[in-house]
Amino acid sequence: MLSSEKFIKISLEINLFFQRIIKEHLFFIEASLQPVQPALISEVKELKLNFEKLLEQTVFLANGIITKNAFEANEFVTPYTLKAEELNSKLTGTSINTGITKSELGLINAKDHDYDARLENKVWNLNNKSINALKEVIAYQKKLIDLVSKCKVFITLYHEMLEHINRESEYYLKLLHSLQMKRDIRKPLCEGLNFWNNIMNEHAEFINGMLDPTEKDLKKATETIAEEFEILVKNCIISAKKDILQKSITSTKNIKNFKKKATEGLLACEIKSIIPPLLADHVFREANHYLRILMALD
Repeated sequence: MLSSEKFIKISLEINLFFQRIIKEHLFFIEASLQPVQPALISEVKELKLNFEKLLEQTVFLANGIITKNAFEANEFVTPYTLKAEELNSKLTGTSINTGITKSELGLINAKDHDYDARLENKVWNLNNKSINALKEVIAYQKKLIDLVSKCKVFITLYHEMLEHINRESEYYLKLLHSLQMKRDIRKPLCEGLNFWNNIMNEHAEFINGMLDPTEKDLKKATETIAEEFEILVKNCIISAKKDILQKSITSTKNIKNFKKKATEGLLACEIKSIIPPLLADHVFREANHYLRILMALD
């Protein structure tokens, strides 16, 4: 059972991370749908707006509460996030609330704070609002996946990427349900590692598929990274726990560094690809988040 202080801190940190992830998923969907689908575009815009509003509330509540480790991990925003948002919005014409990012960049880490019942109630209500909004997002994503699989909708995102983002939504939903019951959100070792190792594997595969065919060195690097994480998933049950944890840390540090350089290269227009710079920053933040989880287990 989580104490009130831990419930508040963990809830706010989980929401700061995942609310941005979800709203960016919706941004990518909106920017990738075709003009012939105005109803789907309108619906995803509304869902994105809902999560922007939720993230604004979370940022307000989180100031002075988030832990130093979370604050320094660059998992909520990075030095590249604002520039990536501005560039992607300009190039696609798809709106994004950059004011939230500016507010997040001004967040301060944990100080002496009164974790009273009033604050706890506000956080519980925020979690509940996030659960309700997330259920709508998951329903929309499943509907979109079904339409795409039946060739009724064309979207410039891989089918597997749509499945991937829906898995992340459902994972976030499970975390929120656990938090609302004040349960520890840490998973059994292989369950937790396999989820994120599979996510990292798919990131590498997506990046490979979105790189220009001429970017042979980068494509080779992503193939190597993807294979590393695929092996980690397969071996988790049969390997020594310490061994698999250490290998996961090493591989995650490698992909984190790769994603950081890729984000920098895309923002500088030095990499030929169809990768949105915001997507590169997005997956960079996910690697940062996962690495913090791994270091807490080590």
